[in-house]
Amino acid sequence: MQAEWDIEAPGVLQLPSGRRVRGRALRGPLPDGPLPEFGVYLQGRPLVALDWDSRWIRWSDFRVPSDAQDAYDALYETWVRAGRQRVEVACTGGRGRTGTALACLAILDGIRARDAVAFVRKHYDPRAVETPWQRRFVTRFASPG
Repeated sequence: MQAEWDIEAPGVLQLPSGRRVRGRALRGPLPDGPLPEFGVYLQGRPLVALDWDSRWIRWSDFRVPSDAQDAYDALYETWVRAGRQRVEVACTGGRGRTGTALACLAILDGIRARDAVAFVRKHYDPRAVETPWQRRFVTRFASPG
């Protein structure tokens, strides 16, 4: 049986394939319930060691990832793992960078790039993907290689 988040838990986004990913803000407490089995963290600098497998994307607040290929690779790994593990995506506020990453996961899951931001705003947070350049990053998201 696949490990997955409770669909009613805060921050859980269900993608069209049924994969579930939890988005959250790092500035808040760790939510109650099971721990992630994998996390991708969108920060200007790496986090301290965690009790689960994780990956860091260098991504400053209100910006886009500093390395598009690394971001694509990490988000693809996140999407694959979401099919069999509890995965989370998080940044400081849980809205701009996290929403952008979740929209990219929606694209990997089959949502059209032009619809991905609206999907995440409807099903995760109405203010997700905060800046014009984050929206542009989503609409252009595809394998950089």
